[in-house]
Amino acid sequence: QLQLVVSGGGSVQPGGSLRLSCAGFGASLDSFAIGWIRQAPGKDSEGVACISKNDDSSNYADSVKGRFTISRDNGKNTVYLQMNSLKSEDTAKYYCALNAVYYPGDGCYAPTDSWGPGTQVTVSS
Repeated sequence: QLQLVVSGGGSVQPGGSLRLSCAGFGASLDSFAIGWIRQAPGKDSEGVACISKNDDSSNYADSVKGRFTISRDNGKNTVYLQMNSLKSEDTAKYYCALNAVYYPGDGCYAPTDSWGPGTQVTVSS
């Protein structure tokens, strides 16, 4: 059974960078489309990035486009989210999720029962 382990969250000042990692154990992540979903207190969840399982094409929410990059390292069975130029509004708990789907104009979605453990990202001066 696939287990996801997420790491890399923390606190950073505005303008800083963090890289989140989502490692898979028990099965290959390259069999799945993967998404990064974030949720801030009192707000709806937002799919910020997703990567397909077939051609590794990636898609992003408008709020992070140009600042965040999702990528895979199949040798390490890990999916990354590189986050640059962080803003206070990026503060949220970030989840790695399986079976993510991108809807043009609407963003990335993944069923909540496919979300792995979250990691907190706090952007504050």
